[in-house]
Amino acid sequence: MIAQRLEDLREVMRREHLSAFIFPSTDPHQGEYVPDHWKGREFISGFNGSAGTAVVTMTSAALWTDSRYFLAAEEQLKGTEFQLMKLKMEGTPTIPEWIGKECGAGAEVGIDGWCSSANAVKDLIADLRKEGGITVRTNLDPLKQIWRQRPAIPENPVEIFPMEYAGESAGSKIGRIRQALRKQHADGMLMSALDDIAWTLNLRGTDVHCNPVFVSYLLISSNRVTLYINKAKLTPEVSACLKAEGISVEDYEQVKEGLKAYFEYNILLDPDEVNYTLYEVVRSKGRQNGAPATEIVEEESPVKRMKTVKNETEIAGFRSAMLKDGIAMVKFLHWLSGYIGKPEISELTEISVDRKLTGLRAEQPLYRDISFDTIAGYGEHAAIVHYEATPETDIPLQPKGMLLLDSGAQYLDGTTDITRTIALGPLTEEEKKIYTLVLQGHIQIELCKFPSGSSGTQIDILARKYMWREGLNYLHGTGHGVGTYLNVHEGPHQFRMEWKPAPLVAGMTITDEPGIYLPGRCGARTENTLLIVPYKETEFGKFLQFESLTLCPIDKTPIILEMMLPEEIDWLNQYHQRVFDTLAPYLSSDEMEWLRTACAPLKVR
Repeated sequence: MIAQRLEDLREVMRREHLSAFIFPSTDPHQGEYVPDHWKGREFISGFNGSAGTAVVTMTSAALWTDSRYFLAAEEQLKGTEFQLMKLKMEGTPTIPEWIGKECGAGAEVGIDGWCSSANAVKDLIADLRKEGGITVRTNLDPLKQIWRQRPAIPENPVEIFPMEYAGESAGSKIGRIRQALRKQHADGMLMSALDDIAWTLNLRGTDVHCNPVFVSYLLISSNRVTLYINKAKLTPEVSACLKAEGISVEDYEQVKEGLKAYFEYNILLDPDEVNYTLYEVVRSKGRQNGAPATEIVEEESPVKRMKTVKNETEIAGFRSAMLKDGIAMVKFLHWLSGYIGKPEISELTEISVDRKLTGLRAEQPLYRDISFDTIAGYGEHAAIVHYEATPETDIPLQPKGMLLLDSGAQYLDGTTDITRTIALGPLTEEEKKIYTLVLQGHIQIELCKFPSGSSGTQIDILARKYMWREGLNYLHGTGHGVGTYLNVHEGPHQFRMEWKPAPLVAGMTITDEPGIYLPGRCGARTENTLLIVPYKETEFGKFLQFESLTLCPIDKTPIILEMMLPEEIDWLNQYHQRVFDTLAPYLSSDEMEWLRTACAPLKVR
């Protein structure tokens, strides 16, 4: 199948005189998760991870992805021409370097300008110019010719996100956005990120798997707001809501014309968010009808950071969602405990435990969906960072080793993301050690106090310091923001080794999820979703701390107590007491007794 697709692609490339074509993992809105219509990289390579870039030449093919997907990509690329390129690993060439070597000087390379950000394409053009003057063409989508039965752009209806959960009207948000634009010396902006649009308008959709967003653009000027969307998606209720907020509606395909007709002096285009094709529409505009050409203000969209700071209504919604999620998780763990250490556990598989947990979540009020595909990895599968069991890979559990369970849900009042690693029976000393190191790193983040405005990069070391002493590490980030009934991955703030200057401020949510992965053997990860809250104010300024929103016991069975510091044991005991006190009233007597044991205190040495 992949071989035929490559043959069809190369036929198009011959006709178009292209030496290579690049397929990123994004769509016209630069989303991490994209509608099926734009999954071109998956179509051409067979690799379905959320991050990666495929490149095809007339004689070779390669795929670049990060450490989360090394093992999965190796498996999915088997039997194809694609060579796996491991990002951030010594000896891995960059995409321009590889193209330069494969294609030679003077070649022409294609990439769909609709599906790549302005910055990504500008950087690509500059880097390929250094590789012997290779040029880039951006006005071709070969998938239109070779992808038979290509999925349509979604037409799912949009729904209103009620004020009782949003806490701020769309009109108020648009007013704040205009104030921020004036500070950035911009008359308006094109909003392209789907979660930013959904947040701004207090609307939600189902166009992207697990992410409650809808395909659209939003053009804001000093006196007008226009939503570009397939009008068939708008119910009478939604249309009336938009009209009441003074928001006009145009067809999705008319966004280029809307930009051409934009006559203010300048416009903010976030070059990491707006695709290259639309960026070029504005850049190439000359004087029209006596009006000056529109100047582009290349700055980060102010909406990115606005939506990361939750208002009191959103915070209350998170607490409510985490309570429901904690109840579902405890019901699941109580059910699973009946199998742990017993031969009957082999009746369960990775897929069946996923289905059980999803079913228990679905029983909770305001449940809408999962927030991402569950990662249920037993044994060596736990070493695959973003493993997703399929009927072909699904394996039975055994009364030994560990199950890594990373999951989450979309409730109407909040989004959840939690990972627990669970001992299913006897463990090796290696399994206990990595579990304890991961837990220590998790707790050290939880204990951190820091000045307001610190970067997550400055805090990231706390999760890794014990691991590094053992020569261990993980290559993914330690934490990401979480949306309000929105995308489970929200930025720009993060915990990450690489420098990410986005400041941490009170009101942000962020996950804490260190892990250790030993390929072919085992893996462990522990994750809570945290809220950043005030700590104290001194002559040195305002200091912040973290509050765990997640309510679920952490398995004590694998802990090597001698490795733990007294402050870490104290934190775990206090956390477990809060988990028990909060969840116990909502449980059956059997579930409550199980939770009492799961939350019983460890003794400080």
